Amino acid sequence: MTPGPQRFEPTWESLAAYRVPEWFRDAKFGIFVHWGPYSVPAYGNEWYSRNMYRTDKPEYEHHRATWGPQNEFGYKDFIPLLTAESFDPDAWAALFREAGAQYVVPVAEHHDGFAMYRSELNPWNATVMGPKRDVIGELAEAVRSRAMVFGASTHRAEHWWFLNGGMTFDSDVRDPRYASLYGPAQPQYLAPSKQFLDEWAAHTIELVDAYGPQLLYFDWWIHRPAYAPYLPKLAAHYYNRLAEAGLDAVLTYKDGAFPVGTAVEDIERGASATLRPRPWQACTAISRKSWCYVEDPDYKTPLELVGTLVDTVAKNGCLLLNASRSWSRYLLP
Repeated sequence: MTPGPQRFEPTWESLAAYRVPEWFRDAKFGIFVHWGPYSVPAYGNEWYSRNMYRTDKPEYEHHRATWGPQNEFGYKDFIPLLTAESFDPDAWAALFREAGAQYVVPVAEHHDGFAMYRSELNPWNATVMGPKRDVIGELAEAVRSRAMVFGASTHRAEHWWFLNGGMTFDSDVRDPRYASLYGPAQPQYLAPSKQFLDEWAAHTIELVDAYGPQLLYFDWWIHRPAYAPYLPKLAAHYYNRLAEAGLDAVLTYKDGAFPVGTAVEDIERGASATLRPRPWQACTAISRKSWCYVEDPDYKTPLELVGTLVDTVAKNGCLLLNASRSWSRYLLP
């Protein structure tokens, strides 16, 4: 009898038996996509939702001059403007495939708290407002139809504090009607509450169970002590859930959040000085200053990007390259 897939227990001892799948070892190149309401103002970078509420940031005055005071036009008001009228997931997937990508990782939810997928837990999601489409679901289908691996990125951990600037002056962040979008908006030094952590874990599990991403990308902040008890549970659930579907999974982390060997380390906008024995991932963007589309981008040259790819692959890594709206001039001849 052929043995079934290995089942992990929610302990680091059990998870130490994890092995990086062959598809990732062979992939070498993937595409990362940041697209959400923060793309509408197209100013600064994808942290616009935070910086528009920070009085010491250029986005604060830019927002007031361009869109109006934050108590009259808040971040929530960009959502109806994210119409996605030209969104063509098949065209995206075809372009990524032609560029040589082996996997594609869109941001399912950024620090702003807006989900780009159909969520039963988050009322602020793209299927019921803004695009009124399941962006992640549509892209998953298109990517898989072209024999690429589909992944997803979640940045919700930072949502605990991300909009806290709006609590310091008269803004819509202080309006309880929008608390489910803007989040707790707590001081950054304050450890997240158990309620927030439980909700964060539930949102992560929802994303895994609904879309089965073969690469689950965790952004910063999960290395904080409060998240430690949740990580082995989430990793075990993720690996087991994907194995049940017959899929080999990769979970990426930063800043030592996971013990070595239990997942795949990601280096953001950086490189490795040496050849690494374990597969790893480098993530960077076509733009030097932003991960989302902005109107005045500072793009790297094709030579720089190719050099980054060669250096990463030569050291046993995969490059996850973030694209923006003007990606076609870089991904195709």
